[in-house]
Amino acid sequence: MSETGAEAKSPRIALIHALEDSVAPIRDAFARLWPQAQTADILDASLSADLAAAGGLDQAMINRFVTLGRYAARGTGHHDTRAVLFTCSAFGPAIDAVRADLPIPVMRPNEAAFADALELGQRIALVVTFPPSLPALTREMEEMAAARGRSVEITPILAKGALGALKAGDGAGHDDAVRRACAGMGAQDAVVLGQFSLARAARVLEPHVDCPVVTTPDSAVRALRRLIHAA
Repeated sequence: MSETGAEAKSPRIALIHALEDSVAPIRDAFARLWPQAQTADILDASLSADLAAAGGLDQAMINRFVTLGRYAARGTGHHDTRAVLFTCSAFGPAIDAVRADLPIPVMRPNEAAFADALELGQRIALVVTFPPSLPALTREMEEMAAARGRSVEITPILAKGALGALKAGDGAGHDDAVRRACAGMGAQDAVVLGQFSLARAARVLEPHVDCPVVTTPDSAVRALRRLIHAA
């Protein structure tokens, strides 16, 4: 098989993480939905802590993202990177700066999930466990809906205690905190689990809701696969 043919079947996708908890969910999604893809993980676990300490994005943080993006896009010399996917949900403007800087597709972690949810209806519950993500992601979904000429009614949900449980190794406690946080959300057309680390809670949540549960890793992998195959 030619090198060109091999790359067409095994495209290299760079994954940039700010939380260790995001790594396993996206690897699982690729294994199930696009096993032919080659993934390359880049983890900077200080990003989320630094964002929380700073209270918001600054130019220094944006510059760090641009540097990470350039490194990720460089590839290995044997396999060119075909796209970059960020798995950290609280850094939208920084990711946009990377998108403007690189000549290859750069995907925000939530954009594919938001697009899938908007196809399901206008009443959407947005669940997070990392508090700084909630206002940024709510605004991102509202802007996406407006750009598509859609109206959207977002129910923001913070699953308190879930992230702490996950970091302590209590996966069941994390999932149950998500379930309890969604218990009073009312009628919805879709529930978006708005962080990659939240995807594991879908199997616990689904029996307790009457609408589809959209996870960011699965939506992102499907969207990337369509994008690369269409190129």
